[in-house]
Amino acid sequence: MTASVLKVLVILLVFTVSGICAAQEEPADASETAALPVGYGSDIKLGMTFAETQTVLVENPAYGYKGEADVSLIESPNRTLIETAGLRDSVFERCWFHFYEDKLYIITLALNPAKADHYSIFTTLRGKYGDPKSLSPEKTVWENETVLMSLERPLTLRYVDAPVFQQLLNAAAVEKSGAEYLRDRFLEGL
Repeated sequence: MTASVLKVLVILLVFTVSGICAAQEEPADASETAALPVGYGSDIKLGMTFAETQTVLVENPAYGYKGEADVSLIESPNRTLIETAGLRDSVFERCWFHFYEDKLYIITLALNPAKADHYSIFTTLRGKYGDPKSLSPEKTVWENETVLMSLERPLTLRYVDAPVFQQLLNAAAVEKSGAEYLRDRFLEGL
């Protein structure tokens, strides 16, 4: 090979490698990332009341909300759940809206894989909100002091009010039931 042909090949190789590197999507710079959302879009937000959420669900047919259920299987009097089945052509397959003391604290959106895919959602979230706090094959989590947002496999997007969730976890861990107390006393007596 002549020196001129070798120079041309080197130049082509440099342009090819630089083009590949430029095409790879980089996450947004930390100074350019948006604050984590407190819900989906502009209509459903953590902290909304049960009535406010119902109104939004009725106004947006994509959620497939058909009105209040006749029976709730949630045992706690301070908790309420709205479950919807999205319309056939909707991006939502199923949605769950969890309330504690009449405030929305968890939004779970099971997405339709015919309308969205995990990779597209992940790259959009990463580009918008930066690198996740944790990443595993099952779940990717973005988190700050107020919101925990996760993308879970196969295709679920979840928003959690972090302070309320932590409050509920702390309350559940603090109190022992009467049966646990009696069991501990029995074991101490052995």
